[in-house]
Amino acid sequence: MDDVMLELSRVTLGGRELSDVLGDITAIAARAIPGAESVSTTLIRDDKPFTAAYSGEMSLLADELQYAEDGGPCIDAGRGGVVLRIDDTWTEERWPRYIARIREIEVRSSLSVPLPYQGSWIGAINIYSSKPGAFASPESLAAGLGAAEAIAVAVANADAHAQLADQARNMRIAMESRAVIEQAKGVLMAQRHVDAEQAFEILRQASQRYNRKLRDIAVGIVESTQTKA
Repeated sequence: MDDVMLELSRVTLGGRELSDVLGDITAIAARAIPGAESVSTTLIRDDKPFTAAYSGEMSLLADELQYAEDGGPCIDAGRGGVVLRIDDTWTEERWPRYIARIREIEVRSSLSVPLPYQGSWIGAINIYSSKPGAFASPESLAAGLGAAEAIAVAVANADAHAQLADQARNMRIAMESRAVIEQAKGVLMAQRHVDAEQAFEILRQASQRYNRKLRDIAVGIVESTQTKA
């Protein structure tokens, strides 16, 4: 277990696409979780589940069957924040429609561990095997929990990076808007012999009259002077 956590802790988060990070973590989980033959990471965004990373076709097929049925251990674990284990699909009575189809791809047991995120859950890591009872040991659960935590940290890191990028972009747009509005005010002050407050009022009234953003009105005024020049 310590070896698993050490390997997970070495996954680089910064400056990488989330899909690449999740791919690394999922691959580590597939190698390190006792009993695992195939592993996937399901994320749920706007209540829609999708497979963000997988190692082995078995997990991708199993996930897709659950998405088609809108039910199954990976979805229920991801939405409800509960660990769900199937010891044998031939005796499992939960999710009957999914279970009937999952037998066709020779999945006999699975373990789905929810991904914690800011007091809620954002999906699950799903571990599959063609053998019954593959994840009954405490070691399998402990390794699954460790991998789930690493995935949650990676998603939180990516979300924080995206939020900072959005803030920087909004600030840049705001500064550009202010600059062009000041230019337009200067044009109006020169053309109509008004002061700065009156020039801004002209822009505001035009924005309301034509139902356009103030910045767009300002851009039009500035561009018209450049065309004439």
